[in-house]
Amino acid sequence: MSRPIITGIDIGTYHVKVVIAHPATKSSSAPVIIGTGVSESRGIRHGYITSVHDIGRSIRAALDEAERKAKVKVKRAFISIGGIGLGSITSQGATIVTRADNEITQLDVKKAHEQSEHDIQASAILNRKIIHSVPLEYKIDGKKVLGKPEGMKAQRLEVKMLFITCLEHHLNDLIQAVEEAGVEVEDVMASPLAASLVTLTKSQKIAGCVLANIGAETVSIAVFENNIPISLEVFPIGSTDITNDIALGLKVPLEEAEQIKIGAITGTSYPRKKLEEIIYARLSDIFDLIEAHLKKIGRSGLLPAGIIITGGGAGLGSIEDMAKISLRLPSRIGSVMSSQDSRESFKDATWAVAYGLCLFGISADEGPSLDSGARLVRTTKNNIIAWLKQFLP
Repeated sequence: MSRPIITGIDIGTYHVKVVIAHPATKSSSAPVIIGTGVSESRGIRHGYITSVHDIGRSIRAALDEAERKAKVKVKRAFISIGGIGLGSITSQGATIVTRADNEITQLDVKKAHEQSEHDIQASAILNRKIIHSVPLEYKIDGKKVLGKPEGMKAQRLEVKMLFITCLEHHLNDLIQAVEEAGVEVEDVMASPLAASLVTLTKSQKIAGCVLANIGAETVSIAVFENNIPISLEVFPIGSTDITNDIALGLKVPLEEAEQIKIGAITGTSYPRKKLEEIIYARLSDIFDLIEAHLKKIGRSGLLPAGIIITGGGAGLGSIEDMAKISLRLPSRIGSVMSSQDSRESFKDATWAVAYGLCLFGISADEGPSLDSGARLVRTTKNNIIAWLKQFLP
């Protein structure tokens, strides 16, 4: 009997990446990678789909490569969603405990969750779908509770929730594109959360950190504290903007500007100081946006585990030092924690999202916590997958 497989598909603005893996073995707590595939993304901008047919072909190309290496046929997959349509909302809800002896039950907790969702302003949720529901804090009779409230006694239960949302039509287009490639979507996870499963340690998430993925056209950040995500944001700026600035500043073609940016072209054919000024200016814009968001949520300079940088833009020279100075936080380049039994290994963290989806799907007993609580509304199938086991404090 063949071993089960799990597949993660990361549909980015620049590349589509596919990872096929087996569940964890006795010698490893992480999924064993048996095949990977990558193709150029077509029909997508800033993380949203402009042509379902074009991106469907890109997905199929990446799947074909991964299937050839793994020698298996993929029928179902977990997919990520990112882009500028992704965001988060914080809301609070409360309910009166129903039992006569005032013992809090799972039904009371569910009612509090539902009330917090009901109390979201209509304008904030218009045209959006909730894909993750994360309880940040519980209170019983006005007092904060550490851990789960079930079994405790009180008259009133309150909850503070983080809802991670995406634009509904972006989600529908994404599912349609994957299904056009001949694969059924099992569930959807926000890209920053998927990446966090394989790039952040539990100690980093508990102490407090920010994971920043610098993609081609977007920068996504997820802030963690007490081992749960407390905020998520996406900015419409990315490493492609640096390429464009280099092309304009040095008066070179885009292709050459990209090679200069990644360090593939060196020499005296262009002024080194001017190049550094161009890159510094754009990176400053990125870190200013991150700093503004951290100030907004009251975490500026207060995350002991610092900033962990992933994505294609993480390869830029001196980016760690810039992040440290701009954010007044420790900084490092993220790496993927993969299984030693894997047939393939990752040289950089650009594969973090696809591999994180495999972890999410397998839900290994050991290793990173996988109770993410994704809730995907499958409009193409007219059914709802609701997971409420998530990130419980």
